[in-house]
Amino acid sequence: MKSGKKEKKTFRYRFAQTLQVAAKRQSREYRQDKPPESIVILAKECYGDCIMLTPLIGCLRKKYPAISIYILTFNKKIFDFFSADTNITAVYNTKKNPVRYYREILSKEFDLLFNPKDHPSTNFLIQTALVRARHKISHFNIYHEGLYDQLIRLDSSTHESSKNLSLINLVDGSSEVSEYKPYIPVMDVSADISRFLQTVDAGRNIGINISTGHSGGHRSVEQWSELINHFKNETFIIFSSAQDFEEKKALEQLHKNVQQSPATQNLYEVGEIVKNLKLLITPDTSLIHVASCFDTPLVGLYRQNPSDSTNFAPLSTQQEVIVSTTHDVIDINSTTINNTVEMLLEKLTLNDIVRQ
Repeated sequence: MKSGKKEKKTFRYRFAQTLQVAAKRQSREYRQDKPPESIVILAKECYGDCIMLTPLIGCLRKKYPAISIYILTFNKKIFDFFSADTNITAVYNTKKNPVRYYREILSKEFDLLFNPKDHPSTNFLIQTALVRARHKISHFNIYHEGLYDQLIRLDSSTHESSKNLSLINLVDGSSEVSEYKPYIPVMDVSADISRFLQTVDAGRNIGINISTGHSGGHRSVEQWSELINHFKNETFIIFSSAQDFEEKKALEQLHKNVQQSPATQNLYEVGEIVKNLKLLITPDTSLIHVASCFDTPLVGLYRQNPSDSTNFAPLSTQQEVIVSTTHDVIDINSTTINNTVEMLLEKLTLNDIVRQ
């Protein structure tokens, strides 16, 4: 571990220990004499995490229609994501507009506070200490003890969406497994994307996402070209972040069976394309979970990190997961990917025949 990361980790642990001494919150079960009227949820910093938080938000809104749901975020992109969600009462960026944040959050008391992280995080611990709530809940970690009224204990391999939904069981006192489909809040669609969507035939194209949110998630242009060339009778649509847009354009120019597409401006635009795909091929990134929102068939490429392919596994009904032998998806054998895509395409064809 690099010295900088090690120092930050040490600071987090010491900070958590300091808060534990100061807080001394007693462990106690949640007692419901009436439906909760308000909840503050701390949102993680990445799109994939937040898509996996939407089943909880949707379930809370359905189960407790009158509840006020407040989301605290720590960066602009997640603030914008949740600001579009009509299930949410209000969204706050804790690092912006401090007057509004103080007036509408810190000056009030809420029924519940939920921290979805299962490890100590400085920002999340600060908000836990600052926000007043009658009952504070998070997942078990030794550094969370004494900071929350109740800690949820689940197997370490539990999927992220199930971990979030476990809050429902604690609040309503039931043991039933809550299920709610993830979703992407409706956002504006640009004129370019609107025109492009009119050219996309539902269930005809294969999507390839060449971008990822972490190191070790990229494959080379040459590797993606090999995949595209292997399926000459298929038509592909390439997805990329702004940083990889030049690589996307290069692939579109290199291959006649790649349909040129404009840059997407938000995750909702991405979803509008993904829901029309025959199949999506993507490294472990937010598009795994975008596909889950629409049950789009998927081939997911994961690094060798067990928690990635279990806690953040695809939720699509028809899916295949390929895990690299190293911490880099560039080391996944191209033949393995080709064979996996072929196998899933055959399954999809058979399913179509059966439905007919």
